[in-house]
Amino acid sequence: MPVILRVAVPVPLPELFDYLPPADVTIADIALGARLRVPFGARELIGVVVEHAEVAASPKLRAAISLFDPAPVFPEPLWRSLLWAARYYAYPLGEALASALPAPVRERLETAPSHRDLVLRLRPDPDQRAKLRDGSAPAAMYDALLDGPRNWTTLRVQIAQAATAKRRLLQLGLIDTLSLDDAPRRFQTTAPELNPGQANAVAQIIATLGGFTTTLLEGITGSGKTEVYLAAMQQVLARGEQVLVLVPEIGLTPQTVARFRERLAAPVLTWHSGLADGARGRAFERARSDSPLVVIGTRSAVFAPLPKLGLIIIDEEHDASFKQHEGFRYHARDVALVRAKHGVTAVVLGSATPALESLANVARGRYQHVRLDTRAGHAQPPTVEVIDVRRERLQDGLGAGVLSAIGDVVARGEQALVFRNRRGFAPVLHCIDCGWHSDCERCDRPYTLHRGRARLICHHCSRERPIPKQCPACNSDSLTPVGIGTERLEAALTQRFPQIPVLRLDRDSARSADQFERVLARAHAGEACILVGTQMLAKGHDLHGVTLAVIADADGGLYSADPRASERLAQLVVQVAGRAGRGARRGRVLIQTHHPEHALFRTLLSGGYPAFAHAELRLREALSLPPFSSQVILRAEARERPQIERFLRDAAAMVCHDGVSVAGPLAAPHARRAGYERAQLLLEAVQRRDLHAALEALLPQIYTHPLARKLRWSLDVDPIAVD
Repeated sequence: MPVILRVAVPVPLPELFDYLPPADVTIADIALGARLRVPFGARELIGVVVEHAEVAASPKLRAAISLFDPAPVFPEPLWRSLLWAARYYAYPLGEALASALPAPVRERLETAPSHRDLVLRLRPDPDQRAKLRDGSAPAAMYDALLDGPRNWTTLRVQIAQAATAKRRLLQLGLIDTLSLDDAPRRFQTTAPELNPGQANAVAQIIATLGGFTTTLLEGITGSGKTEVYLAAMQQVLARGEQVLVLVPEIGLTPQTVARFRERLAAPVLTWHSGLADGARGRAFERARSDSPLVVIGTRSAVFAPLPKLGLIIIDEEHDASFKQHEGFRYHARDVALVRAKHGVTAVVLGSATPALESLANVARGRYQHVRLDTRAGHAQPPTVEVIDVRRERLQDGLGAGVLSAIGDVVARGEQALVFRNRRGFAPVLHCIDCGWHSDCERCDRPYTLHRGRARLICHHCSRERPIPKQCPACNSDSLTPVGIGTERLEAALTQRFPQIPVLRLDRDSARSADQFERVLARAHAGEACILVGTQMLAKGHDLHGVTLAVIADADGGLYSADPRASERLAQLVVQVAGRAGRGARRGRVLIQTHHPEHALFRTLLSGGYPAFAHAELRLREALSLPPFSSQVILRAEARERPQIERFLRDAAAMVCHDGVSVAGPLAAPHARRAGYERAQLLLEAVQRRDLHAALEALLPQIYTHPLARKLRWSLDVDPIAVD
C-alpha cells in the first residue's frame, strides 16, 4: 500500500522528492496533482504530488507541512500535457508546473480587481446631464455612455482627461462601476453573411467537434478567418463547452476581445503577460469553472485550466512568439495539440502563411486542410511590385518612387504603412574620421541609437549609455548615424509630410497594451496617416484605411545562416502585404530590395506563399532539415570560453545513440552577450524517438557534470532560431 508522496518541487533539478503525508492527512486523501507545502532545506516550498509510492529513495523522510489544495489544481488533460511537456522539453517538472500557474495562484494571494477589469455605466436618471458643462470631459464621457456600458480601458483611450471625468461622474452619482464579467453586454445578433468558402470551412470544423481532429485553416490575408472562428465558437458554446483562443501578440488581444464580446453570449476572459498578477489570478479562477466561456490570450494561455474545453483555436499559428525562448522553452502550439489529444478536443490552426511543420503534417495526413482563397466582402488582392534600389539614391531608407506613392495615398485621404523590422533611430553610430563605432562592451555588438531617448541601447543585453558628443577615439565631431530604424523613418516622414500624422508602432512606442490601443485607435479612425512599424504591424490587424504597404528593406533574411530565415522572410512579406487594400479600394505593395532577382521574390510573385512553401519543403527534405528531422540545441555560457568548450566537448562525447549526429562545440551566432561567452551543440536525428532516447541518457550525465553548476546551460528542443 502506498505510504510515500513523490513531489515535484519548483527547483532546477530533474528528480522528484519523497515526503510523508502531513500529520493530519492520510495518503488516500491526497490526489495526484494536488499541492503540498513541503520543507526543502531551510525553506518551505509548494510542490505538486506526482506519484504515490511504497518505497522511498532515501531512508530519512520529512513530512509535508500541509495540504495546500483539496483537489488537483489542473484538469486531467492539462495535467497529462504538462507531464508530457516537461519530459519532451527536458525541463524540471517542478519548475514547469509552477510556470503554468499565475503568481497569485502559486501563493494563494487575494486578487482585487484592476482598472482594466472595470466597466462604467450610467445610473437611470435622465435629468442628470444638465449638471455637466457642454464640451467638458465629464460631458463627453457621459455622452459616450448613453449607448450603454463601456469598458474603462476603451474610454481611457478615446476620451481626453478620462480619469478626471470618471472621478467627477462618480462624485455626482451619475455612474456606477462594475466588473467586466458582471457587466451587461449588447450583442450583434446578426453576423455577416459568410461566403461559400467560409461556410464550407465552418461546416468542416463543426464536423470535427466532439473529437480530436486538427484543421489547418489556410486563408489568404483578409479572407475572413475570424468570422469562421466565431461561427465555430458559437456552436461550441451552445454545446455548453469552452473555447481557448491563442493569439501571438498582446496587441492583438484588445481588438479581438472586443469583437468576440460583441458576438458571443458568454464571458470572454483575457490572459497575457501584460496583465497584472491579480488579473491573471482572477482569470485562472474563472477559467476553472465548468460554465461556457472563452479564454483568449498569448502563449501562456495554453495553461488556462478550462475543464470543459471543446475547441482550441490558434490564430497566426506560424508565429515565432508561440515559442518560449527562456526557461521552460515550450511551443504553445505543440502543447495545445497534445492537450487536445488528451482531452479529445478539436483544434483549428489558422494562418495565411502556415508553418512548414503544419504543411508537412497536412501532407502526412495528420491534419485536415481547409483553404480560403478569396478575400471577404468585395476586397481585391493587392498589386505587388519589387523595386530594385541598387541604382536609386535613397532618402532615409526610401526611394523616390516610394515617397511619391506615399504622397499620392495620403493626398487621397487614405493610409500608408511603412514596414521596417528594426527599431530605434539607427543601428550604428559611426565616426567618419577614424572609423570608430559604438559597440557594447559586454556583447561586442553595436549599440542602437535611440535619438528620442538620447541614449545608445544594446538590443542584446539592454545596457544603455548617453550619446557621446564627440568621438571617444579621436575627439572628432563627425559622429554619423548609419542605417535606418523605425524612429528615423518616423522623423523623415514627419518632416516630408508635416500635415499628415505619422504613427509609429514598435516596442519602444507601444510598451503596454494601453499605448498599443491608442495608436491603433487613431489608425482605425480612418483619417489619412502614415503608419511606421516593426513586425507588430504585420500581425493580423484589420486596417481598412491602408491602401499602400511599403517594405523598406526586404533583404534581412535572404542570406542568413539560419535555415528558417527564408521561411520567416516569406511570411513577413506576405503578412505585411496583406495589410493593404482590405477595404473598398484595391491595395498596392512596394518591396524595396537590393536583390530583385532572388528566387524567393520570384516565387512569391508568381505563385504566392503556397508555391514558396512547396519549394522550401522540397529543399528541407533534400537536406534532412526540420520538419524532416528533429533538432536539439544545448547552449552554454560562462565568463571564460575554456569552461564552456570543455563542458560542451564532454557533453558531445556522452551522446552515443545510433541515428543521432552531433555538431560542435560551435560558437553561437551571438558569441558574446552581457559579458558571457556563448557556444552550443547541435543534436540532430531523422527519427524523433532516437533524439529523445539520446536526451534521456544525456540529461543525468549533464546534471552531474562538475561544470554544470559553474556555468549557465539550457536545452532547446525543436529550436526555431539559431541565436
